[in-house]
Amino acid sequence: MLKIVIAGGFGAGKTTAVGAVSEITPLSTEEYLTEASTGVDSLEGVEAKQTTTVAFDFGRLSLPDAPVPLELFLFGTPGQDRFVDLWYDLSRGAVGAVVLIDTRRLESSFTPVSFFEDIGLPFVVALNHFDGAHRYHPEQVRAALELPASVPVVTCDARNPIDVAGVLLTLVDHAGNTPAGPVHPTSTTTLQDA
Repeated sequence: MLKIVIAGGFGAGKTTAVGAVSEITPLSTEEYLTEASTGVDSLEGVEAKQTTTVAFDFGRLSLPDAPVPLELFLFGTPGQDRFVDLWYDLSRGAVGAVVLIDTRRLESSFTPVSFFEDIGLPFVVALNHFDGAHRYHPEQVRAALELPASVPVVTCDARNPIDVAGVLLTLVDHAGNTPAGPVHPTSTTTLQDA
């Protein structure tokens, strides 16, 4: 059993990715956006977005036919920077993370990438292909995010279960080949403190 975090900016497709591969009905904490969030959550580039994750998403994926049978527990984070303290809690005990990126709004990817670099959790970057969006080559995004060559950068469609499962297997392989080291959260905030 492996715990995996799926992170990314606001509207990057995290809830969609968890729902695409989960063999159980995913737990979702989606809430409707209200006028109160207008000055806080920019909808630029995602004007049609009507809901947002306010705690986390949870799904499960069993891969009994993998070289080593796996059961993956998927935890999708909320995308807004104001929820970073919750990301620490969701990352505890995780083998690694997927940073899902909306290339239409690349700037929203800097916080999650920096977060996983800072806490030392292995991660992969997955470029989510949105309809009508320009398709960047993974190496262009690697350069823009200043990622080392050791971090896998792949493409996917978060709606496609095969694509998402492929990203998850890439992460498991990457995490298994990354020297183990403790994850050092720099925050002492826990869910109990909330």
